[in-house]
Amino acid sequence: MTRVIAVCNQKGGVGKTTTSVNLAASLSTADCATLLVDLDPQANATSSLGFMASQIEQGRGDIYDALSGDVPVADLILDTALPNLKLLPSSTELVGAELELATASNRERRLESCLAPILSRFQIVLIDSPPSLGILTLNALTAADSVLIPLQTEYMALEGVASLMRTIGLVRQNLNPRLEVEGLLLTMCDPRNNLSNQVADEARAHFQGLVFRSVIPRNVRLSEAPSHGKPVLLYDVSSKGALSYLQLAGELLERMKKDGYT
Repeated sequence: MTRVIAVCNQKGGVGKTTTSVNLAASLSTADCATLLVDLDPQANATSSLGFMASQIEQGRGDIYDALSGDVPVADLILDTALPNLKLLPSSTELVGAELELATASNRERRLESCLAPILSRFQIVLIDSPPSLGILTLNALTAADSVLIPLQTEYMALEGVASLMRTIGLVRQNLNPRLEVEGLLLTMCDPRNNLSNQVADEARAHFQGLVFRSVIPRNVRLSEAPSHGKPVLLYDVSSKGALSYLQLAGELLERMKKDGYT
């Protein structure tokens, strides 16, 4: 059984793409067949795995071609440096999808329809969503079983989560009744910073049982890895960033096992 997880937060700079890429890589090393879907027009997840926008635009295509109905998703999936990790890439072409989908029929379910034929090939599908609550993110939430929310431990972070929670409730009510919150992931944490610790404590108190035990620290290696086109596991496996995402992958797989996913 496949679990589809949308990684969402409408606030930029919270570690959303970093989490999508490095969690996907970590899951793949646990012999978990994983697909990373880059649904962000910035295509940072794509470049973080070593694929340049020019390569994608001159190649077979990207997620935009699937959403527009021109190319089946199966023809767009790329191999990565990790055998169990595949990528459905993005490029700047996706910028036009927001406008085109606005007037399209069944516009909220385009991604769900695209992914349906290939889901059985994977145990986990992670969707890296744009930093907004537009039609692309709505597609991610409609296609997903659950939402993983990266939460930067900084001032006003919880306010953005409250807005996203309301959106998740509306999607559950109107489009996707199975949608649940997979969990909140504390990112960019600095235990020496009082504010960072305070936000973490408030998140755990307010969202009881939903905050992952695993915490992602501020880490230089984690920040450097995307510029080398690699997940941090392949850049510096002994770094704190790599170890924290390996721990998160283990925690997520443990949760899934309890829920009946294998």
